[in-house]
Amino acid sequence: MKIALINENSQAAKNAVIFNALKKVVEPKGFEVVNYGMYSADDKAQLTYVQNGILAATLLNSGAADYVITGCGTGEGAMLALNSFPGVICGHVATPLDAYTFAQINDGNAISIPFALGFGWGGDLNLEYIFEKLFCEPSGQGYPRERAVPEQRNKKILDGVRAAAFKDFCEILKSLDRDLVKGAFAGEKFSELFFASCKDEKIAATVKELMK
Repeated sequence: MKIALINENSQAAKNAVIFNALKKVVEPKGFEVVNYGMYSADDKAQLTYVQNGILAATLLNSGAADYVITGCGTGEGAMLALNSFPGVICGHVATPLDAYTFAQINDGNAISIPFALGFGWGGDLNLEYIFEKLFCEPSGQGYPRERAVPEQRNKKILDGVRAAAFKDFCEILKSLDRDLVKGAFAGEKFSELFFASCKDEKIAATVKELMK
């Protein structure tokens, strides 16, 4: 599994702490972590939480990433931004219990963490515990287990509703404000990381066109 980390501008200073906590937990499982930044509050490319959504959706829909870890001050804005796009199911995760139940019941592919709330002494440990519970076992198995069948059925129903509600992802990107989209792809290492991992030629071509 390839896991992408994305930070927006208000919480960019925590990027290294989040990145290290995530790697510590998932690399022993054989997962790869790819850091798309922001890497610091002083980065030239300043991502908003709305641009987090654009970037995350591009990574997930293109196959450049299998999972996205992101967030903002409260975690709410980034969650809403990510869920505005097809191919993304993002949960708001503040505790290890949130992480486990979201993974097992909702079987999503992204989480948004409130990096400004309760992130004091021991904040790095809470992140580790969140990541441990998020990836401790295959997702979508249901919780409690006796609820697995109806929960899995509801997930399929939700997937069908979302498929009907959204249009083609490339059309969505092209319909958005050009500068907003270009800003989402302006990260220092975006081109290097994305085009090496993108599995969808149509999305890759659209991204190149919009970056001009």
